[in-house]
Amino acid sequence: MSRMPLTFECQGLPLAGTLDTARDNAPGKTGLLIVSGGNEIRSGTFSGQSRLAANIAAAGFPVFRFDRRGIGDSDGENRGFRNSGKDIAAAVAAFRALAPQMQQVFGFGNCDAASALMLSQGRGLDGLILSNPWTIEDDASGAPPPTAIRSRYAEKLKNPKELLRLVTGGVDMRKLVSGLRQAAASNQDITPLARNMAAGIEGFNGPIRFLLAARDRTAQAFESNWMAHDPRIYRCDGASHAYVEPHAKQWLEQQILEVLKT
Repeated sequence: MSRMPLTFECQGLPLAGTLDTARDNAPGKTGLLIVSGGNEIRSGTFSGQSRLAANIAAAGFPVFRFDRRGIGDSDGENRGFRNSGKDIAAAVAAFRALAPQMQQVFGFGNCDAASALMLSQGRGLDGLILSNPWTIEDDASGAPPPTAIRSRYAEKLKNPKELLRLVTGGVDMRKLVSGLRQAAASNQDITPLARNMAAGIEGFNGPIRFLLAARDRTAQAFESNWMAHDPRIYRCDGASHAYVEPHAKQWLEQQILEVLKT
């Protein structure tokens, strides 16, 4: 197994990438493309994507990461995740050229990187692993979706200290009533972004798996904007957005490897 920094082109601009080759005795016929979310560089928060790539490669699967235009070591203008389809396509092409033994490539992204993969229709990829997809439109109110509110109250009810505060008058009843009203609200308004994402993968023929961190507001908002009881959804209890908890890190890797081995 080795790690190789490199550059490749997207519309004439140089983009920075990193290839982690599979362990020496592995055929490496299936590869993983990691797409970064937000304005995050390819190493990920606290090098999380770098470590993930090393572990997946050690399990026998080559991994390619990259900085899209205007991010990190890549040239060009940062046009956001909604306009990153050409960056993803260029990365897929570069990955396949660097590892010609691969018969299939799966794409993985967290947050708006997952959204970007969906909006780009998964072009050039054979499967998608979509974690905590971002479906939230700009909202000046900052109000969380009803799903997130219900989840927060459920956690509070499990906490003896919170129950004690309730019975001893330590809870603002006006805020409580307001919160319960919001929690009881239905999730009828699907955001335009979520509709576009659903349309993007409607014709995708490869396997798709959604990974959701149960404590994450982004994941909760996704569920509010998605079809109920989608069998492709897998949840990690007690996990936050970046899967920083030890059990969540292990769960995430296991989920990715399970998909790659199919």
